[in-house]
Amino acid sequence: MASLLAACVPVARPADAPTPSPLAVRGSLATVEIAPVLLAARDHFPAGAEVRNGGIPNLVGAAPVAGLGDGGAADLATHAETQALRYSVAHPDIRIILTVTEGFYRIVARRSAGIASVADLKGKRIAALQTTSSGYFLARMLASAGLGPDDVEVVRISPIEEMAKALAERKVDAVAIWEPHADNAARALGADAIELSGAGLYREMFNLNSTAAALADPAKRARIVGFVRAVIAAAAAIEADPRAAQALVAGTGGFTPDEVTRSWPHLAFPASLPSDLIDILAEEEKWLAVQERRPPRSRAELAKLIDASVLEEALAAPD
Repeated sequence: MASLLAACVPVARPADAPTPSPLAVRGSLATVEIAPVLLAARDHFPAGAEVRNGGIPNLVGAAPVAGLGDGGAADLATHAETQALRYSVAHPDIRIILTVTEGFYRIVARRSAGIASVADLKGKRIAALQTTSSGYFLARMLASAGLGPDDVEVVRISPIEEMAKALAERKVDAVAIWEPHADNAARALGADAIELSGAGLYREMFNLNSTAAALADPAKRARIVGFVRAVIAAAAAIEADPRAAQALVAGTGGFTPDEVTRSWPHLAFPASLPSDLIDILAEEEKWLAVQERRPPRSRAELAKLIDASVLEEALAAPD
């Protein structure tokens, strides 16, 4: 599989330069959202970074999710905001330091199943991953039409690459998933597809995360600040010409170039900390707390998960 063959993105260095231990970066290589991180490691961070498959579990010593990551400790990890919230209950030292990518989700459904609006999803079978941003997105969409989780049948399809096929074969009536799988589902249905946009209800915050302990280590913090600066540079390069990043993420994630290109309009690469990030976390925390049968954390508690100081240093002029 291409993602396994390209599990590490090396950074070239002059032959006579010392070789420090590379910064350990973990993230799902099978996501288009990770493109700026891959480009930053390859082209904008000469200090050296290894980007391998994984995520927040690598930051906190949690067991890797089967099929979704490798073991080993990390200095930085990418993940949607859902997982930062989920893992920070047991590991409150997790810190969100940068929103790398925003994903604009949509539900793709079959018109022939009688679906013309979100309200029409009642009683339908919907493919989603309930413990991820996919599940939260679906919950927000259903709530917008006065529906709840008991009004639909959520179907887990694994691997998620099979969602488009399941929709085309009428095993499910709709899918609520990120790119490129949503676009693949729409293409599989052709004229029978209807798209229900999540605009104004939800956008994924694909963040770069670290820990309070890592950020308290002066030497490690300096390298993390440097990598954040590299991601900012990569985002600017993508804005100017996305083709290099598109090719990189296609090769690393095992996507076709066409899949990546079609997905691109459903993503944005802010490389910043959006002003409404705490609002997003606070609202999503309510949903997660119900799932986990615990009290929701306060807004003040959640605010501690966001550390803007790293971005502030990265935006300051380098020494």
